Amino acid sequence: MTSRINTPAAASASGETADVFAAIRKAVGMVPNAYAAIGALNTPALKAMLSADAVLAQGVLSAQDRETVKLVVSAIAGCDYCVAAHSLAGKASGLPVDTVRAIRALQPTGDAKRDALIQFVRHLQEGRGTLDAEQLTALRSAGFPDAAVVDIALAIAVITFTNVFNRANDTVVDFPELK
Repeated sequence: MTSRINTPAAASASGETADVFAAIRKAVGMVPNAYAAIGALNTPALKAMLSADAVLAQGVLSAQDRETVKLVVSAIAGCDYCVAAHSLAGKASGLPVDTVRAIRALQPTGDAKRDALIQFVRHLQEGRGTLDAEQLTALRSAGFPDAAVVDIALAIAVITFTNVFNRANDTVVDFPELK
């Protein structure tokens, strides 16, 4: 199976692209197909996405919260690549497998704070127009500070970028199935 856009192997990259791929390989042990394709086609776009993720890592959302946002958005978008990638990243962040499965299915997890985050993201992704004030109140009541709204919005922007690219490219999933 191949993706729709012909992408050279990450190992054949040179210059700035090779440097970015080396950093990714060092951080995660491989260059995922999505990053390889985006980087080969537009290295600055990949760098911008990685920079945004670095900003998120310094924000108020925990790694588990960031993966929750990315899983919800990917599940709603129907991006099989990002669902697979962020299922494993969610598990690596410490989310129990049953929780990851519930998030992917857009079902309650049994954790009130996580479920409030899921519902907030769902309302943003599935709704139209300005969000009802009650949704922000529910997020605050669950213990999220207002700064979390900025981080949630940035996480949605980053994952939407990869969702759109992977759906257009039909990027071959190179992550093992969640066990």
